[in-house]
Amino acid sequence: MASYDVIVIGSGPGGYVAAIRASQLGYKVAIVERAELGGICLNWGCIPTKALLKSAQVMDYMNHAADYGVQVQGASADFGAVVKRSRGVADKMSKGVQFLMRKNKIEIIAGMGKLNTKKEVEVTGADGKVTVHNAKHTILATGARSRQLPNLPIDGKMIIGYREAMNLPTQPKSMIVVGSGAIGVEFAYFYNSLGTKVTIVEFLPRIVPVEDEDISKELEKIYKKKGMTIMTNASVEKVEKSGNGVKATVKTAEGNISLEADVVLSAVGIQANIENIGLEALGIKTDKGKVLVDKYFKTNVDGIYAIGDITPGQALAHVASKGGIICVEAFANKDGKYKHAPEPLDYGNVPGCTYCSPEIASVGYTEKQAKDAGYEVKVGKFPFSASGKASAAGATEGFVKVIFDAKYGEWLGTHMIGANVTEVIAETVVGRKLETTWHEVLDSIHPHPTMSESVKDAVEVALGEAIHL
Repeated sequence: MASYDVIVIGSGPGGYVAAIRASQLGYKVAIVERAELGGICLNWGCIPTKALLKSAQVMDYMNHAADYGVQVQGASADFGAVVKRSRGVADKMSKGVQFLMRKNKIEIIAGMGKLNTKKEVEVTGADGKVTVHNAKHTILATGARSRQLPNLPIDGKMIIGYREAMNLPTQPKSMIVVGSGAIGVEFAYFYNSLGTKVTIVEFLPRIVPVEDEDISKELEKIYKKKGMTIMTNASVEKVEKSGNGVKATVKTAEGNISLEADVVLSAVGIQANIENIGLEALGIKTDKGKVLVDKYFKTNVDGIYAIGDITPGQALAHVASKGGIICVEAFANKDGKYKHAPEPLDYGNVPGCTYCSPEIASVGYTEKQAKDAGYEVKVGKFPFSASGKASAAGATEGFVKVIFDAKYGEWLGTHMIGANVTEVIAETVVGRKLETTWHEVLDSIHPHPTMSESVKDAVEVALGEAIHL
């Protein structure tokens, strides 16, 4: 039986980051992984999807090259090459995690990890061989997978999930995307840009439903302009094979309609991987498919912790990574290896990013949430059509919307849709963390010409002091 100070089950952006932080603090660490290092995010999620989306963006540039005074003849997408590039990017990132494990002297145990006792982890290798390992601290970081609706079971052919959508052998001529969260609208943009006819079916009244209402309206307008069909307040009731494709029955307020397509992409969210990891035997508490933890990610069983998508809160890579660091620093503080207790994660100041085109980025209250919380608000909205940098780049779609408390000037939220806005949202995150008011934002010089100065311009609009509108 091998012994460690810390064993991490799962090597995604929560698990491998937690393992590295534990090693930095002097622990002997092992990480258990049943598939590729880096987990879903690096191999089948965050990173390779961005590679696909970049190829789609390049195709967009080719199709609109004349707008920039450049003539391009006969540009076409090689779907197989696009997918191959994406897989290459993922492979490179996974190898990067292997390097980090070696650098930090973290042992990799290949196989499926399961809790035996609160001190023992059982690992079943691909060959069926079982090994048992001992640890003082065990961190569960097993992530999540595509959620399946009972009437839309993913079969990998007629009905696919995000994993199959990244690796299709041929490009479909038509696709129905069920669900319009980040995964749904990103794949909708990717396939639409390469020439696939895309229909989005969303159960709720608007697409990207977690975003501010103005963002939803703007993206729907832009997507319709790109030629996509958007159906809200609608649900796919059943899917049947029809010739070489599928026939989907869609329930709408006006009644059922039938849609035909080559394939249906189910993008209705994710489900935590909490089965068969030993939770029940140890009496670890769960609720609604998530492992319950305290503010330092400790479960109700001493020595067992859980981070990332298997815990309540936003299922985002950066949340998992920060959670892993907080978790390790908290028990390291009790072990005398870290000088103070870490600050708990502020779930109200977590940025959300969607990498469709135009991109979406947001943090904090939406306008409705702020009003529902009892705030009197000042709202500023600055369109990128008034931005010099956006005009020069040919990227004038979208806007920046800021929300402030009218009484004290507290920065309640920011919501953006536009080119590269995921690179801009961090200003609001840091500003809110520092309890910044509108005065500090306006007193901080924003470089010109940039997309980021539109945040300052939006604040000016909120205060009735707009210069560029």
